[in-house]
Amino acid sequence: MGPFGRPREARLLPCAHRIGDPKLATQKELSDFLAQVERRAFKQAVFAVHDDAAALDIVQDAMLKLAEKYSARPHTEFPMLFQRILQNAIRDHFRRAKVRGTYSTQLSSLGAGGDDESDPLDTLDVEDVGNVPDSPAARFEQAEVMAFIEDAVKALPDRQREAFLLRYWEELDVSETAKVMGCSEGSVKTHCSRATHALAKVLRAKGITL
Repeated sequence: MGPFGRPREARLLPCAHRIGDPKLATQKELSDFLAQVERRAFKQAVFAVHDDAAALDIVQDAMLKLAEKYSARPHTEFPMLFQRILQNAIRDHFRRAKVRGTYSTQLSSLGAGGDDESDPLDTLDVEDVGNVPDSPAARFEQAEVMAFIEDAVKALPDRQREAFLLRYWEELDVSETAKVMGCSEGSVKTHCSRATHALAKVLRAKGITL
């Protein structure tokens, strides 16, 4: 086993024939992608299923499936393919556990406000200042804020959380997110808008302004 349950088989599986086609992924590109994505994938799965052991199994299965079925695809396709596999694995977990009802969106619990047809990420201005504060005190404060944000994300309805993580965490565009989630682009924008409004409301209540 590798870190976070990454199966060693995923690194050993031979890719399909690549002779004469430089567009197809190499074994190293597959291995590098799996190493890069495993921590974020584990967190996504934990957010969804609220169980570390189950999340570990989900991520391992998703990585193994990518290696077994899609290792010969161009490496640029890996992010989309893996996210689709991961989200399907999460849904399969809920189906097997017979708790499909937990995958419904609890929109009635959210406060009103904002335009549901706009995706906040489309107009978000990001200041390029780096991720690590200079002082230990600032780093500690950042860690506390990030921990609280993660808790708030966990509490989102599942479809909102899925859309939010795919758009903001994995940086997929609206069209890519819609394909992964199996819904319309308008639904993606609605889920993202409601998620950000809900998160902002929770954070303001705690006196956190980002």
